[in-house]
Amino acid sequence: MRFKYSKKDKLKSKKLIEQLFTEGKAVTAYPLRLIYLNTEHEDGSVLKTGVSVSKRLHKTAVARNRIKRLLREAYRLNKPLYFNNSSTAYAFMILYLSKDGTTFEATDRKMKQLFQKFLDKIPEHEKTST
Repeated sequence: MRFKYSKKDKLKSKKLIEQLFTEGKAVTAYPLRLIYLNTEHEDGSVLKTGVSVSKRLHKTAVARNRIKRLLREAYRLNKPLYFNNSSTAYAFMILYLSKDGTTFEATDRKMKQLFQKFLDKIPEHEKTST
């Protein structure tokens, strides 16, 4: 897996996003929450990921967009480290829960904690390809 976050890796389907929020499970490493759902994708990609920042907590679009950029970059850099051998397809939604702003270093550290919690929570047979 390469350090890319291409168009086919982005979560865009409204139906899948609704299903993710109704049926998905979550892990939290404050201020990040990962909602995940084990699913199959038509295009054959392993992970589809979206990011979200609450409009209620961050009033200006500038603040929301900056946090979303930081979340996507931290995800892009850490994805190969944690999901390189994964054969199970997942849909992810990463939510930013804090009212305060953030730095890239803090976001990156929390993203690593979040992925580690996720890997600890899922069953062993789903972690690696055989």
